[in-house]
Amino acid sequence: MAVSQPTAELKMTVTIVPTKIKRKTTVLKKTIVAGLMPALVLCFTGHAVGAVGPEEAARLGADLTAHGAERAGNADGSIPEYTGGLQPVLEYDRESMQTYVNPYAAEKPLYAITVNNMEQYEEYLTEGTKALLRKYPSYKLNVYQTHRSPRYEEWVLNNTKENATTAELSGQVMGDAVKGSADDGLPHPGVLFPIPENGYEVMWNHKLAFAPAVMHQHNQAFVVDSNGGVSTLSTPNQYHMRPWYDQSGKLRRESNNAITSFSALQTSPPQAAGVTFLNFYLPTADNGGQLVWFYTPGQRRARRAPDFAYDLPITAYGGVLMWDEIFGFVGRMDRFDFKLIGKEEKIVPFNAYKLTQDTNPRDALGKDHLDPEVLRFERHRVWVVEAERKPGARHVYSKRRYYINEDSWQVVALETYDDAGQLWRNGFIHTFPTYDVGGVNNNTWAFDDLVSGNYMLINAGANQPGHWNRSYSNADGLRIALTPRAVEAQGVR
Repeated sequence: MAVSQPTAELKMTVTIVPTKIKRKTTVLKKTIVAGLMPALVLCFTGHAVGAVGPEEAARLGADLTAHGAERAGNADGSIPEYTGGLQPVLEYDRESMQTYVNPYAAEKPLYAITVNNMEQYEEYLTEGTKALLRKYPSYKLNVYQTHRSPRYEEWVLNNTKENATTAELSGQVMGDAVKGSADDGLPHPGVLFPIPENGYEVMWNHKLAFAPAVMHQHNQAFVVDSNGGVSTLSTPNQYHMRPWYDQSGKLRRESNNAITSFSALQTSPPQAAGVTFLNFYLPTADNGGQLVWFYTPGQRRARRAPDFAYDLPITAYGGVLMWDEIFGFVGRMDRFDFKLIGKEEKIVPFNAYKLTQDTNPRDALGKDHLDPEVLRFERHRVWVVEAERKPGARHVYSKRRYYINEDSWQVVALETYDDAGQLWRNGFIHTFPTYDVGGVNNNTWAFDDLVSGNYMLINAGANQPGHWNRSYSNADGLRIALTPRAVEAQGVR
């Protein structure tokens, strides 16, 4: 690309050159031929970045898995070779069971990490994990055998191969949008950037990670204060959806072409019953990147809520969680610069069937932190992305760090920092493979406020009476409120 100035005194050429360094990043090479010149500012908008060449893409299905992870195990064997993920568990029957069968229930921890031995494992611990161990001597990590359990449908892998050479970042602001070779100009449903070259691509992989088209759950949520007092949050009957992964295309059409969406009806406590959220997260910055409606029985109508974004606290979750922290991260990336640090081996939560499916969450609520005995940690390779707040941008966090599992492409751990650069909150996303339909459920979140001492647990307790976790490959037969009018029609009056 060349930019020419129509003067005899100044000639300038700007060339974008893909240069491979440690983690292949795109750099801007500027050649300036000029004498004295005034200040000059070049602005590039609407540009596209991404896609790898055919030779690089040929690694998929070779040394890389078809979804872009390293196929081989690690040097000491603690991370095994990827062999296709967890296959359907025959004992599980969605129609008669409210929880998933835990395929790893008989396993015991290999070892435990505490504040007394954490130095031995320091290189494998996230900064948030280290802070928890130092702050609470009773905290520990039970580390189990690593299972590379996410499983992909063949059509998703075929789409991933196509995306590798065609998907690109686009938009007026870096990270605002993506484009690809599908008929609608977007990428195909699959991993967008299986061989990522920057932090924005990794975060888009997270935002569009393969998951069931519909996850229907009715679970519990709690906030525990620094004195150990427990507040029960609103209990939602909710549909978490990935419309892109409904092969029929029907769910995408009915969801405003959203990449992620949810319809959540609060059923308790009584003062919150009937409150409903309807959220659609879009693949572009149109409408601010999302469409949100909010229904309350008192108003008896669904209202657009354009401000339900960024660092606005979620009242239904006690104000502990921000709107862009759902699933670890969701929404626009325009207020931060996302830098790809690289891939590292870390001990992170994974295969969390015990916490999400088998445990009464009230029994898991300790005074200072969740009961370590119900948590499962494993050693995995993760992509590390750091997000620095842009100069002049507004957000309660100055920096965020994300750890994205190489097999699921989902955030499994994160840290957030305040304006003083102090570590503020640690987040763990406790995921588990939905082996009946493929993909991974990432709807259970635990956040620890390291400054106030409060912590929260959201979407747990599927085994309790009246609660469940179920997954579907499409929305057929499900009565999901996908329009404001439908939300109003189901509302409690």
